[in-house]
Amino acid sequence: MAKVSMREVAAHAGVSIGTVSHVVNTPEKVSPETLAKVNQSISELGFVPNAAARQLRSGRSSSLGLVVLDAANPFFASVARGAQDACDRAGLALLLGDSGTDERREGKYVDLFAEQRVNGLLVTPAGSDLSGLEGASRRGTPVMLVDREPGSASLSSVTVDNVAGGRLALDHLIAGGSVRPAFVGGPLTLPQVADRLAGATLRAHDAGLGLEVFDSGEQTILAGRAVGQQIVAMPRSQRPDAVFCANDLIAVGVMQAVIMSSGLTVPDDLAIVGYDDIDYAYSTIVPLTSVRQPAELLGRTAVETLLSEESAGSTGHHNLRFTPELIMRESTKPE
Repeated sequence: MAKVSMREVAAHAGVSIGTVSHVVNTPEKVSPETLAKVNQSISELGFVPNAAARQLRSGRSSSLGLVVLDAANPFFASVARGAQDACDRAGLALLLGDSGTDERREGKYVDLFAEQRVNGLLVTPAGSDLSGLEGASRRGTPVMLVDREPGSASLSSVTVDNVAGGRLALDHLIAGGSVRPAFVGGPLTLPQVADRLAGATLRAHDAGLGLEVFDSGEQTILAGRAVGQQIVAMPRSQRPDAVFCANDLIAVGVMQAVIMSSGLTVPDDLAIVGYDDIDYAYSTIVPLTSVRQPAELLGRTAVETLLSEESAGSTGHHNLRFTPELIMRESTKPE
């Protein structure tokens, strides 16, 4: 079926093309009677406004771009859900990109969304170099970091205190009697992982304990299971008695290795703490103790703050940090 043009709508309604354009783009400039007449013609003819043309005229699309490290990770799915809720209320669409912790792939999404003239970018960076995002901001695309501190970069952010979260996890394990704690996570170069490790290391040092570190390489269940198999194969005298995992998926993998591949038990032989408190942390084989991040709140706040800055024409930057919370379950010993 041929596409109906604005000229055809104008002829059908008995008005000028300019009037139809005002109805589509600036209806407040049209009288109620004319508005009703033109909208009736639009409905009867099945006219679909050209969104791309409107975008070029306004300089912006009605969308935000969100780039996360792993869309399959339930934590980032919750972040996206919170961002989507805020976008819905603002009348915006949310475009999602998955960098897979690849900086080049992230850059391609940032460039693509900027070319689409999105109202703003929400990004969880895959690396430490934020110059590309700063460049996008200078070129006129508002940028908000999600789950990541800006460091020296001139960018706004919404995050959780990951160093405090690492201390919180180790404090709980030590209070439960751990004398050989370990950290499992990766890649260790990822700032969020590095911050959680830093907090855990500080707390272990304060207690006069060492902290063995296992680099899982990835933040997946399979990566956690591989490290878990390493741990259960260690001699008892050298094996950690507790592990703090950089996220819940890794913790689930470690737990699977302990329960499925050895005669060890959780938490008596190995206490386990995860991070994020994803939805199914409480329904694992042994309910998982986890450091909770308010994922949906992060996504929602990121959108609201970005839009607020854009509306106010703000040249300053907001860096909002939430406090993590320990959720105790059966995978660790009571304090």
